Amino acid sequence: MAGLALIATGCSSGSADDDGASTGGGGEDGGSDEQITLTVATFNEFGYEDLITEYMELNPNITVEQKKAATADEARDNLNTRLAAGSGLSDVEALEVDWLAELLQYSDNFNDLSDPEIEGRWLDWKTEAATTADGKLIGYGTDVGPEAICYRADLFEEAGLPTDREEVATLLEGDWENYFSVGEDFVASSDSAWFDSAGATYQAMINQVENAYEEDDATVIGIDHATVKDIYDDVLDASVDRELSAHLGQWSDDWNAAFQNGAFATMACPGWMLGIIEGNAAGVEGWDIADVFPNGGGNWGGSYLTVPTHTEHPEEAMALAQWLTAPEQQVKAFEAKGTFPSQVEALESDELLSMTDEFFNEAPTGQILANRADAVTATPFKGPNYFAIHQTVADALTRVDVDQTDDAASSWEKALTAYNELGLG
Repeated sequence: MAGLALIATGCSSGSADDDGASTGGGGEDGGSDEQITLTVATFNEFGYEDLITEYMELNPNITVEQKKAATADEARDNLNTRLAAGSGLSDVEALEVDWLAELLQYSDNFNDLSDPEIEGRWLDWKTEAATTADGKLIGYGTDVGPEAICYRADLFEEAGLPTDREEVATLLEGDWENYFSVGEDFVASSDSAWFDSAGATYQAMINQVENAYEEDDATVIGIDHATVKDIYDDVLDASVDRELSAHLGQWSDDWNAAFQNGAFATMACPGWMLGIIEGNAAGVEGWDIADVFPNGGGNWGGSYLTVPTHTEHPEEAMALAQWLTAPEQQVKAFEAKGTFPSQVEALESDELLSMTDEFFNEAPTGQILANRADAVTATPFKGPNYFAIHQTVADALTRVDVDQTDDAASSWEKALTAYNELGLG
Protein backbone atom coordinates (compact mmCIF):
# COMPACT_ATOMS: atom_id res chain seq x y z
CA MET A 1 0.00 0.00 0.00
CA ALA A 2 3.01 2.29 0.15
CA GLY A 3 5.36 3.20 2.93
CA LEU A 4 3.70 3.72 6.23
CA ALA A 5 4.86 6.53 8.47
CA LEU A 6 5.70 10.16 7.98
CA ILE A 7 6.39 12.20 11.09
CA ALA A 8 4.21 15.24 11.49
CA THR A 9 5.75 18.16 13.34
CA GLY A 10 4.77 21.06 15.52
CA CYS A 11 2.02 22.09 17.88
CA SER A 12 -0.73 20.23 19.69
CA SER A 13 -4.34 20.58 18.64
CA GLY A 14 -6.27 19.13 21.54
CA SER A 15 -6.43 16.06 23.73
CA ALA A 16 -8.25 12.78 23.30
CA ASP A 17 -9.87 10.28 25.59
CA ASP A 18 -9.26 6.55 25.48
CA ASP A 19 -11.83 6.09 22.72
CA GLY A 20 -10.07 8.57 20.43
CA ALA A 21 -12.70 11.23 21.07
CA SER A 22 -11.67 14.80 21.55
CA THR A 23 -12.34 16.20 24.96
CA GLY A 24 -13.67 19.19 23.08
CA GLY A 25 -12.44 21.82 25.50
CA GLY A 26 -12.90 25.41 24.40
CA GLY A 27 -11.28 28.71 25.16
CA GLU A 28 -7.63 29.58 25.50
CA ASP A 29 -6.95 27.04 28.24
CA GLY A 30 -8.67 24.22 26.28
CA GLY A 31 -10.98 23.46 29.17
CA SER A 32 -13.88 25.88 28.90
CA ASP A 33 -17.51 24.76 28.78
CA GLU A 34 -18.40 27.64 26.46
CA GLN A 35 -21.17 26.72 24.03
CA ILE A 36 -19.83 27.10 20.49
CA THR A 37 -20.81 26.17 16.93
CA LEU A 38 -18.31 24.75 14.44
CA THR A 39 -18.98 24.47 10.72
CA VAL A 40 -17.48 21.80 8.48
CA ALA A 41 -17.49 22.33 4.69
CA THR A 42 -17.33 19.12 2.62
CA PHE A 43 -18.41 17.93 -0.84
CA ASN A 44 -19.84 14.81 -2.42
CA GLU A 45 -20.04 12.13 0.30
CA PHE A 46 -17.56 12.05 3.19
CA GLY A 47 -19.70 9.79 5.40
CA TYR A 48 -19.71 12.33 8.24
CA GLU A 49 -23.39 12.60 9.07
CA ASP A 50 -23.46 10.00 11.85
CA LEU A 51 -19.95 10.91 12.97
CA ILE A 52 -20.94 14.53 13.53
CA THR A 53 -23.86 13.40 15.66
CA GLU A 54 -21.51 11.17 17.65
CA TYR A 55 -19.05 14.02 18.15
CA MET A 56 -21.73 16.31 19.51
CA GLU A 57 -22.83 13.60 21.94
CA LEU A 58 -19.25 13.28 23.15
CA ASN A 59 -18.86 17.08 23.30
CA PRO A 60 -22.19 18.54 24.48
CA ASN A 61 -20.81 22.09 24.50
CA ILE A 62 -20.13 21.95 20.74
CA THR A 63 -22.66 22.12 17.91
CA VAL A 64 -21.30 20.98 14.56
CA GLU A 65 -22.96 22.00 11.29
CA GLN A 66 -21.98 20.39 7.99
CA LYS A 67 -22.10 22.42 4.77
CA LYS A 68 -21.99 19.97 1.87
CA ALA A 69 -21.28 21.13 -1.69
CA ALA A 70 -22.60 18.96 -4.50
CA THR A 71 -19.19 18.60 -6.19
CA ALA A 72 -15.51 19.17 -5.51
CA ASP A 73 -15.43 21.91 -8.15
CA GLU A 74 -18.25 23.75 -6.40
CA ALA A 75 -16.39 23.44 -3.10
CA ARG A 76 -13.20 24.77 -4.70
CA ASP A 77 -15.02 27.79 -6.13
CA ASN A 78 -16.67 28.50 -2.77
CA LEU A 79 -13.39 28.23 -0.91
CA ASN A 80 -11.46 30.46 -3.30
CA THR A 81 -14.22 33.09 -3.25
CA ARG A 82 -14.24 33.21 0.53
CA LEU A 83 -10.47 33.23 0.79
CA ALA A 84 -10.38 36.23 -1.54
CA ALA A 85 -13.06 37.97 0.49
CA GLY A 86 -11.34 37.18 3.77
CA SER A 87 -14.55 35.97 5.37
CA GLY A 88 -17.24 33.30 5.21
CA LEU A 89 -14.98 30.27 5.55
CA SER A 90 -16.03 27.30 7.64
CA ASP A 91 -14.07 26.37 10.75
CA VAL A 92 -13.04 23.17 8.97
CA GLU A 93 -12.69 23.16 5.18
CA ALA A 94 -12.27 20.03 3.07
CA LEU A 95 -9.82 20.15 0.14
CA GLU A 96 -9.54 17.72 -2.77
CA VAL A 97 -6.08 16.51 -3.75
CA ASP A 98 -6.24 17.93 -7.30
CA TRP A 99 -6.34 21.49 -5.97
CA LEU A 100 -4.51 21.03 -2.69
CA ALA A 101 -1.19 22.15 -4.21
CA GLU A 102 -2.75 25.42 -5.36
CA LEU A 103 -3.59 26.27 -1.77
CA LEU A 104 -0.24 25.19 -0.38
CA GLN A 105 1.06 28.36 -2.04
CA TYR A 106 -1.16 30.33 0.35
CA SER A 107 -0.49 28.27 3.46
CA ASP A 108 -0.67 31.36 5.68
CA ASN A 109 -4.46 31.05 5.31
CA PHE A 110 -4.41 27.72 7.18
CA ASN A 111 -3.42 26.67 10.66
CA ASP A 112 -0.50 24.31 11.17
CA LEU A 113 -2.07 20.99 12.18
CA SER A 114 1.16 19.28 13.18
CA ASP A 115 0.88 17.31 16.40
CA PRO A 116 3.33 14.73 17.83
CA GLU A 117 0.35 12.76 19.20
CA ILE A 118 -0.63 11.75 15.67
CA GLU A 119 2.78 10.99 14.18
CA GLY A 120 2.58 8.11 11.70
CA ARG A 121 -1.21 8.15 11.47
CA TRP A 122 -1.29 8.43 7.66
CA LEU A 123 0.42 6.86 4.70
CA ASP A 124 3.57 8.90 4.15
CA TRP A 125 2.71 10.19 0.68
CA LYS A 126 -0.69 11.33 1.95
CA THR A 127 0.89 13.58 4.56
CA GLU A 128 3.72 14.77 2.30
CA ALA A 129 1.19 16.20 -0.16
CA ALA A 130 -0.24 18.51 2.53
CA THR A 131 3.10 19.61 3.99
CA THR A 132 4.84 22.85 2.97
CA ALA A 133 8.54 23.10 2.22
CA ASP A 134 9.15 24.49 5.71
CA GLY A 135 7.29 21.62 7.41
CA LYS A 136 3.85 23.11 8.00
CA LEU A 137 1.04 20.56 7.81
CA ILE A 138 -2.13 22.24 6.50
CA GLY A 139 -4.39 19.21 6.11
CA TYR A 140 -5.35 15.98 7.83
CA GLY A 141 -5.85 13.20 5.30
CA THR A 142 -9.35 11.77 5.06
CA ASP A 143 -9.47 9.13 2.33
CA VAL A 144 -7.63 7.77 -0.67
CA GLY A 145 -9.20 6.63 -3.91
CA PRO A 146 -8.00 3.17 -5.04
CA GLU A 147 -9.98 2.28 -8.14
CA ALA A 148 -11.91 -0.82 -9.12
CA ILE A 149 -14.58 -1.26 -11.81
CA CYS A 150 -18.21 -0.93 -10.76
CA TYR A 151 -20.66 -2.63 -13.11
CA ARG A 152 -24.29 -3.48 -13.66
CA ALA A 153 -24.50 -7.26 -13.43
CA ASP A 154 -28.05 -7.26 -14.80
CA LEU A 155 -26.96 -5.40 -17.95
CA PHE A 156 -24.00 -7.74 -18.33
CA GLU A 157 -26.33 -10.73 -18.18
CA GLU A 158 -28.65 -9.25 -20.82
CA ALA A 159 -25.65 -8.72 -23.11
CA GLY A 160 -24.36 -12.26 -22.62
CA LEU A 161 -21.35 -11.31 -20.48
CA PRO A 162 -20.41 -13.04 -17.22
CA THR A 163 -21.88 -11.50 -14.09
CA ASP A 164 -19.95 -13.09 -11.22
CA ARG A 165 -17.47 -10.51 -9.91
CA GLU A 166 -14.51 -12.89 -10.10
CA GLU A 167 -15.36 -13.79 -13.69
CA VAL A 168 -15.78 -10.10 -14.52
CA ALA A 169 -12.37 -9.40 -13.01
CA THR A 170 -10.87 -12.06 -15.26
CA LEU A 171 -12.74 -10.66 -18.28
CA LEU A 172 -11.43 -7.14 -17.69
CA GLU A 173 -7.90 -8.03 -16.63
CA GLY A 174 -5.38 -6.31 -18.87
CA ASP A 175 -4.90 -2.90 -20.38
CA TRP A 176 -7.29 -0.15 -21.40
CA GLU A 177 -7.58 -1.55 -24.90
CA ASN A 178 -8.95 -4.78 -23.46
CA TYR A 179 -11.47 -2.79 -21.41
CA PHE A 180 -12.60 -0.95 -24.55
CA SER A 181 -12.68 -4.17 -26.59
CA VAL A 182 -14.96 -5.87 -24.08
CA GLY A 183 -17.05 -2.71 -24.23
CA GLU A 184 -17.49 -3.18 -27.96
CA ASP A 185 -18.78 -6.71 -27.35
CA PHE A 186 -21.19 -5.31 -24.76
CA VAL A 187 -22.67 -2.47 -26.84
CA ALA A 188 -23.14 -4.83 -29.78
CA SER A 189 -25.73 -6.66 -27.66
CA SER A 190 -27.12 -3.86 -25.49
CA ASP A 191 -28.96 -0.57 -25.73
CA SER A 192 -26.81 0.79 -22.89
CA ALA A 193 -23.41 2.44 -23.19
CA TRP A 194 -20.27 0.82 -21.81
CA PHE A 195 -19.09 3.71 -19.62
CA ASP A 196 -20.52 7.00 -18.40
CA SER A 197 -18.27 9.65 -19.94
CA ALA A 198 -15.04 10.35 -21.76
CA GLY A 199 -14.02 12.80 -19.05
CA ALA A 200 -14.28 10.27 -16.24
CA THR A 201 -12.42 7.64 -18.24
CA TYR A 202 -9.65 10.09 -19.13
CA GLN A 203 -9.35 11.01 -15.45
CA ALA A 204 -8.87 7.37 -14.54
CA MET A 205 -6.21 6.93 -17.24
CA ILE A 206 -4.27 10.12 -16.54
CA ASN A 207 -4.16 9.21 -12.84
CA GLN A 208 -1.84 6.36 -13.83
CA VAL A 209 0.72 8.81 -15.22
CA GLU A 210 3.26 10.10 -12.71
CA ASN A 211 4.07 13.33 -14.54
CA ALA A 212 1.30 14.21 -16.94
CA TYR A 213 1.45 18.00 -16.72
CA GLU A 214 4.32 18.87 -14.34
CA GLU A 215 7.68 17.44 -13.32
CA ASP A 216 8.30 16.55 -9.67
CA ASP A 217 9.92 19.94 -9.12
CA ALA A 218 6.73 21.63 -10.49
CA THR A 219 8.37 22.48 -13.83
CA VAL A 220 5.48 22.69 -16.27
CA ILE A 221 5.32 20.09 -19.04
CA GLY A 222 1.95 21.21 -20.39
CA ILE A 223 -0.35 19.17 -22.59
CA ASP A 224 1.31 19.27 -26.00
CA HIS A 225 3.16 15.98 -25.72
CA ALA A 226 2.50 12.36 -26.61
CA THR A 227 1.55 11.11 -23.13
CA VAL A 228 -1.45 13.42 -22.79
CA LYS A 229 -2.38 13.53 -26.47
CA ASP A 230 -2.35 9.74 -26.88
CA ILE A 231 -4.67 9.25 -23.90
CA TYR A 232 -6.94 12.03 -25.19
CA ASP A 233 -7.12 10.36 -28.62
CA ASP A 234 -7.68 6.87 -27.20
CA VAL A 235 -10.51 8.04 -24.94
CA LEU A 236 -12.34 9.89 -27.70
CA ASP A 237 -11.82 7.03 -30.15
CA ALA A 238 -13.48 4.72 -27.61
CA SER A 239 -16.18 7.22 -26.69
CA VAL A 240 -17.22 8.45 -30.13
CA ASP A 241 -15.85 6.24 -32.89
CA ARG A 242 -16.42 2.98 -31.01
CA GLU A 243 -19.63 4.35 -29.42
CA LEU A 244 -18.83 3.25 -25.87
CA SER A 245 -19.72 6.44 -23.98
CA ALA A 246 -23.10 7.51 -22.61
CA HIS A 247 -21.96 11.08 -23.40
CA LEU A 248 -22.71 12.34 -19.92
CA GLY A 249 -20.95 15.15 -18.09
CA GLN A 250 -19.93 13.66 -14.77
CA TRP A 251 -21.74 15.33 -11.84
CA SER A 252 -24.38 16.84 -14.16
CA ASP A 253 -28.11 16.40 -13.55
CA ASP A 254 -28.27 14.08 -16.56
CA TRP A 255 -25.44 11.98 -15.14
CA ASN A 256 -27.18 11.75 -11.78
CA ALA A 257 -30.43 10.68 -13.44
CA ALA A 258 -28.70 8.12 -15.65
CA PHE A 259 -28.15 5.78 -12.70
CA GLN A 260 -31.90 5.21 -12.65
CA ASN A 261 -32.34 4.31 -16.32
CA GLY A 262 -29.43 1.94 -17.04
CA ALA A 263 -27.66 4.37 -19.36
CA PHE A 264 -24.27 2.70 -18.88
CA ALA A 265 -22.88 -0.57 -17.58
CA THR A 266 -19.46 0.21 -16.08
CA MET A 267 -17.46 3.04 -14.58
CA ALA A 268 -14.13 3.70 -12.95
CA CYS A 269 -14.90 3.36 -9.28
CA PRO A 270 -12.73 4.75 -6.48
CA GLY A 271 -14.00 3.92 -3.03
CA TRP A 272 -15.67 7.28 -2.49
CA MET A 273 -17.78 6.68 -5.60
CA LEU A 274 -19.65 3.83 -3.90
CA GLY A 275 -21.76 6.17 -1.80
CA ILE A 276 -22.49 8.39 -4.80
CA ILE A 277 -23.63 5.44 -6.90
CA GLU A 278 -25.83 4.12 -4.12
CA GLY A 279 -27.39 7.54 -3.61
CA ASN A 280 -28.10 8.10 -7.29
CA ALA A 281 -29.16 4.50 -7.98
CA ALA A 282 -31.46 4.12 -4.97
CA GLY A 283 -33.93 1.32 -5.67
CA VAL A 284 -31.93 -0.03 -8.61
CA GLU A 285 -30.69 -3.60 -8.33
CA GLY A 286 -27.71 -5.05 -10.15
CA TRP A 287 -24.69 -2.94 -9.15
CA ASP A 288 -21.56 -4.87 -8.23
CA ILE A 289 -17.82 -4.19 -8.02
CA ALA A 290 -14.98 -6.21 -9.55
CA ASP A 291 -11.48 -6.47 -8.10
CA VAL A 292 -9.80 -5.28 -11.29
CA PHE A 293 -8.69 -2.09 -13.01
CA PRO A 294 -7.21 -1.52 -16.48
CA ASN A 295 -3.40 -1.31 -16.43
CA GLY A 296 -3.35 -2.73 -12.93
CA GLY A 297 -4.17 0.02 -10.47
CA GLY A 298 -4.92 3.68 -10.02
CA ASN A 299 -5.82 6.20 -7.36
CA TRP A 300 -8.46 8.84 -8.03
CA GLY A 301 -8.92 11.53 -5.48
CA GLY A 302 -8.65 11.63 -1.76
CA SER A 303 -9.28 14.65 0.42
CA TYR A 304 -8.06 16.58 3.46
CA LEU A 305 -9.52 18.56 6.32
CA THR A 306 -7.97 21.97 6.93
CA VAL A 307 -8.54 24.62 9.58
CA PRO A 308 -8.44 28.12 8.06
CA THR A 309 -6.84 30.84 10.15
CA HIS A 310 -10.13 32.76 9.88
CA THR A 311 -11.78 30.50 12.47
CA GLU A 312 -12.60 31.99 15.83
CA HIS A 313 -12.16 28.57 17.47
CA PRO A 314 -8.89 27.13 16.14
CA GLU A 315 -8.24 24.67 18.99
CA GLU A 316 -11.74 23.24 18.87
CA ALA A 317 -11.72 23.10 15.05
CA MET A 318 -8.37 21.27 15.05
CA ALA A 319 -9.66 18.81 17.64
CA LEU A 320 -12.73 18.11 15.51
CA ALA A 321 -10.65 17.64 12.34
CA GLN A 322 -8.28 15.36 14.21
CA TRP A 323 -11.13 13.25 15.58
CA LEU A 324 -12.89 12.95 12.21
CA THR A 325 -9.68 11.68 10.62
CA ALA A 326 -8.78 9.22 13.36
CA PRO A 327 -8.60 5.56 12.26
CA GLU A 328 -11.75 4.56 14.15
CA GLN A 329 -13.79 7.28 12.51
CA GLN A 330 -12.41 6.58 9.04
CA VAL A 331 -13.48 2.95 9.26
CA LYS A 332 -16.97 4.19 10.14
CA ALA A 333 -16.93 6.66 7.24
CA PHE A 334 -15.96 3.86 4.87
CA GLU A 335 -18.82 1.75 6.14
CA ALA A 336 -21.19 4.68 5.59
CA LYS A 337 -20.08 5.96 2.17
CA GLY A 338 -17.12 3.95 0.88
CA THR A 339 -14.45 6.58 1.57
CA PHE A 340 -11.40 4.34 1.82
CA PRO A 341 -9.12 5.26 4.74
CA SER A 342 -5.68 6.80 4.41
CA GLN A 343 -4.67 5.93 7.97
CA VAL A 344 -2.21 3.13 8.62
CA GLU A 345 -4.07 1.65 11.58
CA ALA A 346 -7.39 1.71 9.73
CA LEU A 347 -5.86 0.01 6.69
CA GLU A 348 -4.68 -2.84 8.91
CA SER A 349 -8.07 -3.19 10.60
CA ASP A 350 -9.80 -6.57 10.43
CA GLU A 351 -13.05 -4.65 10.64
CA LEU A 352 -12.23 -2.78 7.44
CA LEU A 353 -11.03 -5.84 5.54
CA SER A 354 -14.13 -7.84 6.47
CA MET A 355 -16.66 -5.20 5.40
CA THR A 356 -19.22 -5.97 2.73
CA ASP A 357 -21.66 -3.67 0.95
CA GLU A 358 -25.26 -4.77 0.72
CA PHE A 359 -26.07 -2.42 -2.18
CA PHE A 360 -23.23 -3.87 -4.27
CA ASN A 361 -24.50 -7.43 -3.99
CA GLU A 362 -22.73 -7.99 -0.65
CA ALA A 363 -19.37 -7.38 -2.32
CA PRO A 364 -16.38 -7.55 0.05
CA THR A 365 -15.58 -3.91 -0.60
CA GLY A 366 -13.04 -3.62 2.20
CA GLN A 367 -10.84 -6.39 0.81
CA ILE A 368 -11.38 -5.39 -2.82
CA LEU A 369 -10.30 -1.80 -2.26
CA ALA A 370 -7.38 -2.90 -0.11
CA ASN A 371 -6.27 -5.08 -3.04
CA ARG A 372 -6.77 -2.15 -5.41
CA ALA A 373 -4.65 0.05 -3.15
CA ASP A 374 -1.89 -2.56 -3.25
CA ALA A 375 -2.06 -2.48 -7.06
CA VAL A 376 -1.28 1.26 -7.28
CA THR A 377 2.25 1.69 -8.64
CA ALA A 378 2.18 5.33 -9.80
CA THR A 379 1.48 8.38 -7.67
CA PRO A 380 0.78 11.31 -10.00
CA PHE A 381 2.52 14.55 -9.17
CA LYS A 382 -0.12 17.24 -8.78
CA GLY A 383 1.55 20.60 -8.38
CA PRO A 384 0.21 24.15 -8.15
CA ASN A 385 -0.79 24.26 -11.82
CA TYR A 386 -2.28 20.78 -12.09
CA PHE A 387 -5.92 21.76 -11.79
CA ALA A 388 -5.76 24.60 -14.33
CA ILE A 389 -3.84 22.54 -16.87
CA HIS A 390 -6.06 19.50 -16.46
CA GLN A 391 -9.15 21.63 -17.00
CA THR A 392 -8.03 22.57 -20.52
CA VAL A 393 -8.11 18.90 -21.52
CA ALA A 394 -11.29 18.15 -19.58
CA ASP A 395 -13.07 20.96 -21.39
CA ALA A 396 -11.84 19.62 -24.73
CA LEU A 397 -13.24 16.18 -23.96
CA THR A 398 -16.58 17.67 -22.94
CA ARG A 399 -16.90 19.57 -26.22
CA VAL A 400 -16.56 16.33 -28.16
CA ASP A 401 -18.24 13.77 -25.93
CA VAL A 402 -21.02 15.68 -24.16
CA ASP A 403 -21.72 18.91 -26.04
CA GLN A 404 -20.84 17.36 -29.41
CA THR A 405 -19.90 20.77 -30.83
CA ASP A 406 -16.41 19.76 -31.99
CA ASP A 407 -14.53 16.82 -33.35
CA ALA A 408 -11.44 15.57 -31.54
CA ALA A 409 -8.98 17.52 -33.69
CA SER A 410 -10.67 20.93 -33.50
CA SER A 411 -11.31 20.57 -29.78
CA TRP A 412 -7.66 19.72 -29.19
CA GLU A 413 -6.62 22.93 -30.96
CA LYS A 414 -8.91 24.85 -28.61
CA ALA A 415 -7.30 23.06 -25.67
CA LEU A 416 -3.84 24.16 -26.84
CA THR A 417 -5.10 27.74 -27.10
CA ALA A 418 -6.62 27.58 -23.63
CA TYR A 419 -3.40 26.16 -22.22
CA ASN A 420 -1.28 28.90 -23.86
CA GLU A 421 -3.59 31.51 -22.34
CA LEU A 422 -2.60 30.22 -18.89
CA GLY A 423 0.80 31.79 -19.51
CA LEU A 424 2.75 28.95 -17.96
CA GLY A 425 5.40 28.82 -20.66
